Amino acid sequence: MSIRRAATAFGAISLGLITLSACDKPTPAATVTVGSKSVQAEATAACRESGGKKLPESVFVTCLQNTPKHHITVPVGDQVRIGVDPSIGKKGWLIAANTTLVTNEVLKDKTYWSLDSAQLFQQSDPQTGSTTVAKSVTLNIVESSDTTGQESYRVIQVKLIRGK
Repeated sequence: MSIRRAATAFGAISLGLITLSACDKPTPAATVTVGSKSVQAEATAACRESGGKKLPESVFVTCLQNTPKHHITVPVGDQVRIGVDPSIGKKGWLIAANTTLVTNEVLKDKTYWSLDSAQLFQQSDPQTGSTTVAKSVTLNIVESSDTTGQESYRVIQVKLIRGK
């Protein structure tokens, strides 16, 4: 191989390595599946931990109330299946419909959970106790090691729209 070819090859390899090192590591995501349709979402930059630090409580509360970028239609009676990245499953995660906790305990070492859609769209009025069926709900998938929200590291959101 000539010196010119060797130098060109070395330059191409070096440039490739520099380009790869500049790439950000992909952030862990969640996939929500209803029937044969799926949507994949990740936490926004403001709603995910940085450097292993948990989200401050004020940021966590704001993240729960944000408007999701992704949505999926859920026909009445269908199952909502949620899958998370293994790194989220290892730390633990929770599911909330709007701000109401759906899972009673942290889903630790689990990467998949399934819910009945009827459960997600029912909302109770705390003053009257009456139950109504919502047209849509924000599914909050929270990476957390506890159920209080004090140890939360990311909030991933998907809007569920009730179908027919």
